[in-house]
Amino acid sequence: IRSEEAVSDDSSRHGGRVRGFPHERGSWATHVYLPHRAQEEFLELLELMLCRARTYVPSLAAMEEFHLSLSQCVVLRYHWIGPFVRSLKERLAAFHRFFCVADQVKVYTNQNKTRTFIGLEVSAGHFQLLELVSEVDRVLEEFDLPTFYKDPSFHISLAWCVGDLSGRLDGQCLRELQDIVDRFEDSALLLRVQWEEIRCKSGNKYFSFPLR
Repeated sequence: IRSEEAVSDDSSRHGGRVRGFPHERGSWATHVYLPHRAQEEFLELLELMLCRARTYVPSLAAMEEFHLSLSQCVVLRYHWIGPFVRSLKERLAAFHRFFCVADQVKVYTNQNKTRTFIGLEVSAGHFQLLELVSEVDRVLEEFDLPTFYKDPSFHISLAWCVGDLSGRLDGQCLRELQDIVDRFEDSALLLRVQWEEIRCKSGNKYFSFPLR
């Protein structure tokens, strides 16, 4: 497992986003996900979508990195990180690389409605994702942590804003964004994503689990 140290947490870099839970010493925010490295064309498509969406919600900001979540953000005690990562490694070792198609524009809010997101929902590859989640869930259960949402909507978040502005983005805006995606050159190829590794971020540490 590769481990990389990341920069320290600084709320000013989060554009004023609110933490979903209080930060305690010795407790680490932890998240399991599939990272997506955006190609130039993906960023071009995102720019077109943002230009249109900002006519409805000017405060929308592009995500700085892209991923598909396999867990909620949970809180791990520091001394659990090693055992948690080892357990993940064992459970995920058998999984092979696979493709997803993420081409359905959808609007999301986080659980406490402090943020709104525009994402691309997966329309193919759902079964493999559910298999991964069931293994991640089993690790979470070992540590008495909340499992992933039942019947999840797997997606790659593209942009976000503070507050619940889903009402402005759903409907007409959403239809226009889907139209941009559907008409974009080579969108079928572009939005077929191959997953090559799973990552776990815990506090400022990253752990990587390559898929076979």
